[in-house]
Amino acid sequence: MKKMLSVIMVGILALLLAGCGRKETDNSRKETDNDKSSFADGSKALVVYFSWSGNTENVANAIAEQTGADVFEIVPEEAYIDDYDVLLDIASEEKESNARPAIAGSVENMAQYDVIYVGYPNWWSDMPMILYTFFDSYDLSGKTIAPFCTSGGSGLSNTVNSIKELEPDANVLEGFHIGSSSASDPDQDVSDWLDSFVEEAKNE
Repeated sequence: MKKMLSVIMVGILALLLAGCGRKETDNSRKETDNDKSSFADGSKALVVYFSWSGNTENVANAIAEQTGADVFEIVPEEAYIDDYDVLLDIASEEKESNARPAIAGSVENMAQYDVIYVGYPNWWSDMPMILYTFFDSYDLSGKTIAPFCTSGGSGLSNTVNSIKELEPDANVLEGFHIGSSSASDPDQDVSDWLDSFVEEAKNE
């Protein structure tokens, strides 16, 4: 009987120790996540994005989840057509005419944000013209702008330089591109970029 009680006590002790181990692991994971969200010494961040197919939205959501940033979706007052081929013609016409499509809604209290992640698809080797509307609408002087872009393979093209021209008094980082094939599951790519972003921001 004593032997059986000893076995039971050993089993209970083992379970308690295992539970403590899991708790420590969970706490460590939370600390890592918090470190990611405090990448800029407590700076308040906003993810701004325009997405037509959903790819850029996936990346924007991953950034927001990993940093704790607020989110603002750029929604056109007049929705773009769902037909991709027709969309390409519309995007080309907007670029040629230097259009400024209207945005539905606005960012409340932009002044509170120190870091602005700005996401967009690559249309005709450029940002969609509605991004130009966004930059025309806000003075981002003194803020850090981190561009991110999705495309089938065009990369960032010259979009980062365009943002630098539109916001000359902002600190515009080199940006992040993710291919359309990877945008459905961007978590790891986003995490790697955020790690490099921290270092780049520190060196600015």
